[in-house]
Parts: sequence; C-alpha cells; structure tokens
Amino acid sequence: MEIRDYYLHGEGVSVTETPNRSGAFAEGLPDTVLIHYTAGPNLSSAVNTLTNPSSRASAHIVIGRDGEIRQLAPFNIIAWHAGQSQYKERTGFNQYSIGIELDNAGELTRRNGGYYSWFGRRYAKEEVVKAVHRNETVEKYWHAFSERQIALVYDLCILLKETYNIKYILGHEEVSPNRKLDPGPAFPLDKLRDKILNPDRSQNEAESPEIPEEGVVSASSLNIRLQPDVESERAARPLPNGTKVKILEAKDGWYKVQTLLEGWVNGKYIK
Repeated sequence: MEIRDYYLHGEGVSVTETPNRSGAFAEGLPDTVLIHYTAGPNLSSAVNTLTNPSSRASAHIVIGRDGEIRQLAPFNIIAWHAGQSQYKERTGFNQYSIGIELDNAGELTRRNGGYYSWFGRRYAKEEVVKAVHRNETVEKYWHAFSERQIALVYDLCILLKETYNIKYILGHEEVSPNRKLDPGPAFPLDKLRDKILNPDRSQNEAESPEIPEEGVVSASSLNIRLQPDVESERAARPLPNGTKVKILEAKDGWYKVQTLLEGWVNGKYIK
C-alpha cells in the first residue's frame, strides 16, 4: 500500500466519497489515528451509513473482514467519526484525527446457547472473545476481529505515521469513554500502538519482560482461574479490590498469583 495525493492505493482498496466532511485539517494535523468498530453486519452496510447525508457520520477508512478497504474521505480532510470527545487537554477529535472503522459487530449477548449481535445475527464460538472492557469491570462477549483486519490496521498505521505527524493511536472508547465501547477488548489496541509508536521499547520488553514480585487487585473484584484463559474454571471466589498478591509467573497477559491459594488472573487488573 502507499499514499498518493491523500488517498490510499493498493490491492483491495477502492474509493466511495462521503459528503459528510468538513474542511481541511489545520497545519501540522492530523496527528492522531482513531480506531472504531462499525457495530454492523458488513462493510457495505457501514459504507452506506457513513456516506448517507442524514447519518451525519463518516470516517476516512473502512476495513472489511476479508481485507477489503474502502476510503471515504482523503486524509487531508476532516471526517465526522469522533463526535463529542476529549483526550488529555484536547476536545473535538474530528479536527485532529484520521478515523479507521473496522467491520465488526461489537458487543455480543449470549442466549439460547449462542452469541448474538444487537441486530440479531448469531456468531459461532470461534468468532467470540470473552473479556473485560478497559472502561468496565465485568466480563462480556465481543465479536473477534479477523487476523487480516488487524494486520491491515497495523500496516496502515505505519504508513500514516510515515506520511503524517502521527503521535497518538487511540480507540474511540478512550476519547469518548462515557459514550463508546469501540474498538473494545477484542482488538489488541495497546499492543499495536506500543509496537508502532515505541518500537525500541517494545522490542526491549519482548526480549526481557519485567515481572513485578507483588501487586494489588485494582478491579472491584477479579476472577482467579485454574489456567490463564477466560474460559478456564475459577479456582475460588473472585479476589476483592485491594487484595495483596504475590506474583509467581506471567503468561500471555496473565499473572499466576498467590494469596492463600494459587490461580491465574488477568494481569491488567494487578497494580
């Protein structure tokens, strides 16, 4: 892929212009990539919504599950994807960011032995991730992103960083935490942006990760499991907030901890 004259060029890339846009970015902008999920059934549905004038919404890029990419606005023009938003000292992130939408159903509900989206589609267990959202404390079910989508987001963010003054890669959930859940815990946002924005640090951490010896439960309650997996059987009742633990081992984002018992917990809730 490459960017020429503010448009993405490459295999699987096409353009469908959206009327839902403002003027050009100010000098030195954009400096942020903002990642979303569509919460819809497919790429075509998302493109139809984001190019409909009555929706008052748009984005620069939509990425389908099979790798199809649709560009809706050139990268020098402001699109309408952030809405009411704030991060650090800045508000109104449309004026700072390139919006990337990923075809994904978002949060799912488990019922009748299946997993269902808000629009009624059933998803197989292999397409489901059970995880706790960064802004919540309870495990929920989420539609998994395809490996192709994740790889394309990575490649596109690298390209945008090389072309523009990109300093931040954020999720909609981080700039609008009281309104939005996207892209959610099924998307490896923290890992992706750290690898792109801090490549030297990420490499060093991969070679010799530091594991704390002790920690304290930071969630309101934290499940402790027999194995480092959200589907694993619980080892005991959840650990309450403030529980001190000894950290014995780390694996794939989990810590094996010891209080009066041993089990596996999600490492991001240990401080």
